Order: sequence, then structure tokens, then C-alpha cells
Amino acid sequence: MTRALIVIDVQNSFLELPDWRHTSQPDIVSQVNRLAAAARNAGDAVVWVLGSRPGSGSVFDPARGFVRLMDGIQPLDGEPILTKTAHNAFTTTNLHQYLTQRAVTKLTICGIRTEQCCETTTRLASDLGFEVDFAIDATATTPIPHRNAPDDLPFSELLQDPRTLGVDEIIARTEYALSGRFATIKTVDELTRN
Repeated sequence: MTRALIVIDVQNSFLELPDWRHTSQPDIVSQVNRLAAAARNAGDAVVWVLGSRPGSGSVFDPARGFVRLMDGIQPLDGEPILTKTAHNAFTTTNLHQYLTQRAVTKLTICGIRTEQCCETTTRLASDLGFEVDFAIDATATTPIPHRNAPDDLPFSELLQDPRTLGVDEIIARTEYALSGRFATIKTVDELTRN
């Protein structure tokens, strides 16, 4: 079976956001590097994906200079770096074509945000017929404010709001939503065990 590791949005954009200091996985670069090393050792493809919002003026606007892999990540020659403008890694890239041309049938997905781009990519990958391992501890997320929270409320106050969804709740919800339906939930230790 031909496999690929898909690393989603492990980029400097997130380091610029005020909520990043509340991330579920501050050591995501180390976790991703462990998965990348294991994939390379097994002869699997490694694909890097960056999220971009051109013209937005946000930290995801390439003109601001933050749409680049986090320090400590070094793609090897031949490992593609794709740029997406949708939440999932397929719709606005040639990822599906790349994987199909290499007869890839099984994916490991990791990156930022657990419940957003990683989960969305996983669901679409499953619909496209890929078998997916979701590397739960090589994904990261931050607390999510309630939909009725004021837009101008300081993040410190949002954290005190009992309606704010904490990172543990987000991760648990993602595990429940994906497991047995769209993916197998695995840890980095499980995925890198010989």
C-alpha cells in the first residue's frame, strides 16, 4: 500500500494570532518532524500544505510574510509544498492528482487546526476513497469563542466565558466525529512504532 503524510498549515501565521499561546500542542513542530522522519524512512510521500488568504490583509495574506512553514521544519527536495485557499487541502490544490499519480491509498493527516483544516481534509479524503490515519497529537487547536461572543471582547475575557469551547473539548469532539466514520485516530507514538 502506498502511503503519504499530509502536513496542513504548520505555518508562522498561527504564531501571530493572540490565541496561539493557548494552543493544545505547543510542540507541534517536533511531533510533525517525528511523523515526517518515519514517513521518509518508510519511503512514503510527504506533502506540505500552507493556508493562504491573498488580499485579506490578515496573517494568512502572503503579502504579510507569515505564510511559510514554522521554524524547525525542513522539507526535502521533491517534497511538494502546496498552497491552498480553502479549508481542506484538496479543493484549491492539485493534491488529489499528486496522490493518484503515485497510487497513494492511505494518508496520515496532521497539522493546524484540529477541527478545521485537518478535520475537513480528513472528511474529504475519506469521501475520495483514501484510508486515513488522523494523528491526533500532531494536530493543534486553540479555544473557540461562542458564536454570540462579542467580536471586540479581549481574548483573555473570552477564555473566562463558560461558553468558550476549550481545546480538550475540541479534540475530544473531533475524535468522536472522525473515528470509525472518516479516519482511525492514532498518536504519533503509534504511527512511528516500528
